[in-house]
Amino acid sequence: MRRNDGVTWEHVRHEEAAAFAASAEAALTGQLAVCAGSCGPGNTHLINGLYDANRSRVPVLAIAAQIPGAEIGSGYFQETHPQELFREASVYTELVSQADQMPRILEIAMRTAVERRGVAVVVVPGEIFLADSAGRRKSAPIAFSPRVTRPTDPELQAAADILNTAKRVTILSGAGAEGAHPQLVSIASALQAPIVHAMRGKEFIEYDNPYDVGMTGLLGFSSGYRAMESCDALLMLGTDFPYQQFYPSKAKIIQVDLRGENLGRRVPLDLGLVGSVKDTVEALLPLLNERKDRKHLESSLSHYSKARKSLDDLAVNDRNRTPIHPQYVARLISELASDDAVFIPDVGSPVVWAARYLRMNGRRRLIGSFTHGSMANALPQAIGAQTAFPQRQVVALAGDGGLAMLLGELLTLRQNKLPVKIIVFNNSSLNFVEVEMKAAGFVNFGTGLENPDFAQIAQAAGLHGQRVEKPDELESALRTAFAHDGPALVDVVTARQELSIPPAITAKQVGGFTLYALRTIMNGRGDELIDLADTNVFRRLFD
Repeated sequence: MRRNDGVTWEHVRHEEAAAFAASAEAALTGQLAVCAGSCGPGNTHLINGLYDANRSRVPVLAIAAQIPGAEIGSGYFQETHPQELFREASVYTELVSQADQMPRILEIAMRTAVERRGVAVVVVPGEIFLADSAGRRKSAPIAFSPRVTRPTDPELQAAADILNTAKRVTILSGAGAEGAHPQLVSIASALQAPIVHAMRGKEFIEYDNPYDVGMTGLLGFSSGYRAMESCDALLMLGTDFPYQQFYPSKAKIIQVDLRGENLGRRVPLDLGLVGSVKDTVEALLPLLNERKDRKHLESSLSHYSKARKSLDDLAVNDRNRTPIHPQYVARLISELASDDAVFIPDVGSPVVWAARYLRMNGRRRLIGSFTHGSMANALPQAIGAQTAFPQRQVVALAGDGGLAMLLGELLTLRQNKLPVKIIVFNNSSLNFVEVEMKAAGFVNFGTGLENPDFAQIAQAAGLHGQRVEKPDELESALRTAFAHDGPALVDVVTARQELSIPPAITAKQVGGFTLYALRTIMNGRGDELIDLADTNVFRRLFD
């Protein structure tokens, strides 16, 4: 590898970061990315990032070193059984037991990762690395080959019959809509249907789209929830949206997915179709009757306009009051970042603000641990993104909890000369967990974080670092960081008590907040309740 210019070795400080970085590279390029870990603890550290890659359906090859083959099963120093460990986090896992196997096993692993869009793990005992192999004739290049995948004609006609007889069609679309933006807009036009998008579909769907009415789910808008709940037919295109409580209760449901095993696993279907979004929609469009009635669409768009304004009204500098609203931070990031920036939010409240305030345009990218849901993903995934695209701006929206978990990777940015921009949402808490506790009626416990000045830590690591505590300092700090020729970190002190209310609030959740308020007062923490009211004015809680 040292002598091969076609492959670079990117050093990180923690193996988990290597797996997350490979996951990000594969997500952005669509091509195979590779990570490696030494035997025992070295490769067990890879497991969380590999889970993320496998659940995100991106092609990653992991090389897991193993102890000498003759010692396997003896309780040798650093002995583990990687084949068993990685089996659930991969689409292929195999042990190389002799050198002549290596070329063939490696090719099988790579092809499986690329074709099945997942993680392949090759376990290699130490002596195999040093042994000679008889070799193997070079095969054809390993690359994913796009193919036309669509349902049969009778299946398409069955879908058209349901859609043509429905009065109020809503489309729910996700990451499977990548590369199908024109087709998605065309079918929405034909059906006069609002489009609701899932989190992973945001970057591919919401831009240049007069039918988009926002997201649904825990991170979404009330307009997205309403557009789905009020429809009599729901067309799911390329989404495995997991939250059953947000699906309509009385509508007929059609699901289109490239993976047949995904059909019907979230909600009972009236029709399940195996196919890509692009190919299926192109084949379905000629079968649809032209629809004139726009009442459902106009009502959904009107509700979206109100919901969007309500959210935007929160993303302001509120008379320079402190602490800073995180919505304002996310809005400024979106406004000031480059036209083709790559955004990566940490799991937790940064994902909420990214979902609601980052604006996509067809050139920007938005990736994260959106399926596996792991904290500490933003910084290491930013490393992978910046390594893959050294000329693009990469912005990590880091939570204070997530950043602290892999804080040592700041040194990787410096050592590898990666100009990643890190914006820290520093609310001194595990904020999303606190919101969940409030909704369940529990007094916050065990969620507070005593944080350092992250800007000073960044400076000590050789990065540009700046701390922001007042709203009127924020724009200048972000502009400076984005213009800095190198890695930069802005530590923004944000409101701890900010509520990221979901689009549909149940009576149980309202009761939970009431119970939380009573318990908080009874525990002598009434000042926390006052702070909560002051920060949110209980906005939207009882809308």
